[in-house]
Amino acid sequence: MASTAFKTWELENAVQMVDPTRDALYNYDQPQLDKIQTARAWSTDPHHFKYVRISAVALLKMVIHARSGGSIEIMGLMQGTIHHETFVVTDAFRLPVEGTETRVNAHADADEYMATYPELSRAVGQAENVIGWYHSHPGYGCWLSGIDVGTQNTWQQLGPFVAIVIDPDRTISAGKVEIGAFRCFEGDYKAPEEGRREGGVDSDGFQSIPTGKIEDFGAHSSKYYSLQISHFKSTLDSKLLEVLWNKYWVGTLSSSPLFTNRDYGTKQIADLARKTHGYQEKVKAQFRGGAGIRSIEKDTQLEQLVKASSRVKAEETAGLMAEVIKSSVFIDNHDIPHG
Repeated sequence: MASTAFKTWELENAVQMVDPTRDALYNYDQPQLDKIQTARAWSTDPHHFKYVRISAVALLKMVIHARSGGSIEIMGLMQGTIHHETFVVTDAFRLPVEGTETRVNAHADADEYMATYPELSRAVGQAENVIGWYHSHPGYGCWLSGIDVGTQNTWQQLGPFVAIVIDPDRTISAGKVEIGAFRCFEGDYKAPEEGRREGGVDSDGFQSIPTGKIEDFGAHSSKYYSLQISHFKSTLDSKLLEVLWNKYWVGTLSSSPLFTNRDYGTKQIADLARKTHGYQEKVKAQFRGGAGIRSIEKDTQLEQLVKASSRVKAEETAGLMAEVIKSSVFIDNHDIPHG
């Protein structure tokens, strides 16, 4: 059952095997990296970096870390290399930081840890540099807040760096990792309105931002852009993936999305109710102003509300189905007295 679940997880997150004879994405080429650093193509092309490839090992480690934080934000760093326009993430490690429901705060201990860990990695033959950071947004999607933009800009001053955001609540509800990758624009550059991509979106191109976060989301969405994410695995990953998956699988199997994400589900429904009420008030105002049906039909807000409600319904249905399946597999119905 665990192996079948792992295959399903790989399919859901489109994890692809790299060339098994070479494990090409793991090749670390320092001279090539030095050329990239010297050329600094990203300083003249705001969208130079376009892709992020994340190893299955790094992805699982980040998701396990994000889920362990619950409603509290977590933070970690990623190691890897750079191939032309692509960040290749091969590993990730958590940081000892204090988090809240809206931010993570790195103190002196975390700074020392960030400096020491890469040195220890090199001592045991792991030459990859730190190329990015990751943190969680429990329940409110994958995008960069004002604080996140400030943090990312600080890192980018040191060289090529990427930000990853994971939503553990939506990951549990959807059964697929909810993840986004971002870079800030260099200098004073801002994305033009017509070409602007509003933060991170899920696989169907829809991003539902809670009402309380919309202002922060909109205020900074022109200062960064999204990178396309893909996932890969290597023959070098097999043993470590097996260990990590057993930990992830046991945690998934022993928990219920409906109970684990009860607060998240309740907040989603309450937020949807507020947005629906706001839309109703908008429609009433349009009618009073004589706008009529035709202009209302062009409003995309209703379409977004329908998508959001359909998503909530699908996630709740999936949670109920998971409970039914687990009950049928693990509970002996013959031992249950029937009235």
